[in-house]
Amino acid sequence: MRTPGHKAARGERPDRPFTGFKLAHAMASADGASTAFTGLTLGAGRVYGVIAEASCVWNRRHVTPRRWCGCGFYCLHELADARALGCATENRSALLLEVTASGRYIRYERGLRYSRQRVLAIRGSWCDCGRPGTGLTDAGSGIVGWRQLTPVCAPCAAGRPVLLMAEFAARLDGPVRVEPAPAAAAGAEGADTRTDAIAVLTAEIALLHARLDDLQSRLDR
Repeated sequence: MRTPGHKAARGERPDRPFTGFKLAHAMASADGASTAFTGLTLGAGRVYGVIAEASCVWNRRHVTPRRWCGCGFYCLHELADARALGCATENRSALLLEVTASGRYIRYERGLRYSRQRVLAIRGSWCDCGRPGTGLTDAGSGIVGWRQLTPVCAPCAAGRPVLLMAEFAARLDGPVRVEPAPAAAAGAEGADTRTDAIAVLTAEIALLHARLDDLQSRLDR
C-alpha cells in the first residue's frame, strides 16, 4: 500500500510499536484447520499469521524493508484511508485489519513500510452486495496448500459453506478481535429491513382496500 508521489524517509527504528490499518486476504489451509492472511500484491504468494516478520520476495539476503526495494509490510495511519482503499475493485474481497507495526520501518506521508507486525483486530469486511460480511466462503482461488476466502453476508450465502468471522479468528495462530460492522453499513442494512417492512405493509393495505371495494360493490347491488 505504497502512497504514490511521497518520498520515504531513511530507515528508522521506532521506540514503540505504531498502530496502523491495512487490507489483507483471508486464507484457509487445505484441511480447514488453520487460517491466515496474505497480501494483496507483492505478498500475495505467502501467507502470514497473527505475528509475522517480513522478508523480501526477490532477495532474502538484505534486511527488510530496504529503501530501494518494495519489500516489507505496509499499513496506513488512518482507518478512513484503509476503508477508502477497500473500495477499489481489486480490493473488495479483502479484510480490513488493525495492526501494530514495529522493527525497521520507512515512513511515508500516509503510512509505513515496516518489518514486523501483529494483527490486533479484523475491523471490517464487505460482501459483493455492499452489506457487511458476517462470514467467509471459498473465493475460488488460492495458492498451494491454502484456499482464499471472500466475505459474504447471510442473505448472499445462499446455502454455500460459510466460515463465520469468529470461527476464522479462532483458527488463527493467536488471538485477534473481531469488531462489529461499521455503523454506516449496519444502518444501511437496517434501512433495507425497514423498506421491506413498509413494502409488505403497503401491499396488505392495498389488499384490504380491494376487499372493501368489492364488499361495497356487492352491497350496492
